[in-house]
Amino acid sequence: MSLQSLGASASRLSSLRIITHNIRYAATSLFPNERPWPERAPLVINQLRHETRGIVPTKVPTGTQPFSPSDYQDYFSSAFINLQEVLHTQLIDILAGLNNVPADTDPAKGPTWEHVGVGRDDGKTKGEYSPIIYPVRQFNLLHNETVWLSETPDVPSKGWDADSIRILTVGVFEHRQTLRKVVVANTHLDNAGQRSRVESVSLILKTLKRVHADWAGGDGVFLTGDFNSMPNGEAYLAMKQDGWLKDVHDEVEEVDRYGDIVTFSGFTPTQDPQGRIDFVWVGPTVEDKESPLWKVEGYAVVPNVFEAGVYLSDHRAVVSDFTTG
Repeated sequence: MSLQSLGASASRLSSLRIITHNIRYAATSLFPNERPWPERAPLVINQLRHETRGIVPTKVPTGTQPFSPSDYQDYFSSAFINLQEVLHTQLIDILAGLNNVPADTDPAKGPTWEHVGVGRDDGKTKGEYSPIIYPVRQFNLLHNETVWLSETPDVPSKGWDADSIRILTVGVFEHRQTLRKVVVANTHLDNAGQRSRVESVSLILKTLKRVHADWAGGDGVFLTGDFNSMPNGEAYLAMKQDGWLKDVHDEVEEVDRYGDIVTFSGFTPTQDPQGRIDFVWVGPTVEDKESPLWKVEGYAVVPNVFEAGVYLSDHRAVVSDFTTG
């Protein structure tokens, strides 16, 4: 089977996994039972490897070289990893782990995973990133931008009543074989400023609708993030009321969801759970239908602590699976 014949027989990216996880920044002042980043890092990386193993292929067809059908078995499945609270050193550690290369060899250049996103404090490397980590062998990056969630969204800035600078990372990706485009976005709303969260939702939706119209046409939009808002909070309700994107959790029957409900657990078993504040949204909704363009196939909140008692983070990762015709 040649690459050309494969393209003729398969015109669409068939399945996609979206992972979102607030990994907790590498703090120097630790909460009770919180372990330093060097102890947490291998666990975070191993979980990301596990959740993408067999989905993102390590062997991708190139040129006209013949491959057997088995070589293409998973080529039309893929994944994006969206993280929050990532400092630059943490980003390098994670990319090195995912790419299986030393951290001092510029792991941001692949060979399997690359990222888009900048540090929120200076638009370069300072402060927390909300990166989108994508499989570079499967996707071309067509466009990316960072929007500061403030009254001055083009420059590093703090908005409204926020305690911290907050950003939205946006990427437009084109599948190399099928030419299917997707818009993927990632954010982390403010923990203190209620007005900031609501205004940020408005700015996020405005941005994504613009990017979708300019770049993706009729293809899908995926938004992830730590919203610091439970489903009864104003920011979440603003997203729901707009209706352009759907909360993936609500698109899966309760009996079919895997894992916990709570995504913000804290670092100790005795800490009161803070609720479901980490979300995956999908859309846009079709005007004359209730369902999004991408069919939701699965939703999971995966564990953040195991027998050794070391918490990967004070948040649990959310994993969502999608298919399209």
